[in-house]
Amino acid sequence: MKAVTKAIAAILLGLLCVASAALARSETPTEAVLAEIAAAELPAEARETISLIRKGGPFPFPRDGVVFGNFEEKLPARAQGYYREYTVRTPGAKDRGARRIVAGRGREMYYTDDHYRSFRHIRE
Repeated sequence: MKAVTKAIAAILLGLLCVASAALARSETPTEAVLAEIAAAELPAEARETISLIRKGGPFPFPRDGVVFGNFEEKLPARAQGYYREYTVRTPGAKDRGARRIVAGRGREMYYTDDHYRSFRHIRE
């Protein structure tokens, strides 16, 4: 009987671990803490983009300032239209590249250098 009890306990513990891992993977940024990066640590091109955002442009790419939908759900959940995205020039790139700054209406900014796979909150 002890062996059966131990086996059941082991199975339940395993299920608990699987459920816990699944919940961790589904955690949203509103619950998670995003990594941070100081503005001074950003590439020069990103600091230039921040300056343009603060001045209201002019922006070098036609899509700069368009609504960022946050479909990847990597940023805190906000109403549609809350976030805007801006290109960070990538030296040598023939297109817009993968680097962006996403700015929220609350003046918070996020940096991605892997085309929205991950973000870091910009600390100023």
